[in-house]
Amino acid sequence: MAPTLTEKDFSQHLNSKFQLKLTDGVIELQLVEVTGYAALPTDQSGMERFSIFFDGPGLLPQGLYHLEHEHIGQLDLFLVPVSDDQRSYRYEAVFNSFK
Repeated sequence: MAPTLTEKDFSQHLNSKFQLKLTDGVIELQLVEVTGYAALPTDQSGMERFSIFFDGPGLLPQGLYHLEHEHIGQLDLFLVPVSDDQRSYRYEAVFNSFK
């Protein structure tokens, strides 16, 4: 079983590139933001909640994608397109896990 990645793990690789494998090739996504969320009074104790944001070319539909990173390794993330500008699209992956 792969170790659970934390907000700190991703923060150490801010602005680095991830390779996203598609059936017809590979595109690069850049990790541009890591945002932690404060615990709410109603949250279960011991949870870590955070989001990571990638910028990349082309619009990908929301879904599960296989990514690779030179230091983190391989991981599958559910990405959701959240915004775009004239240069790129922004995607979010949300994490909720026990510390």
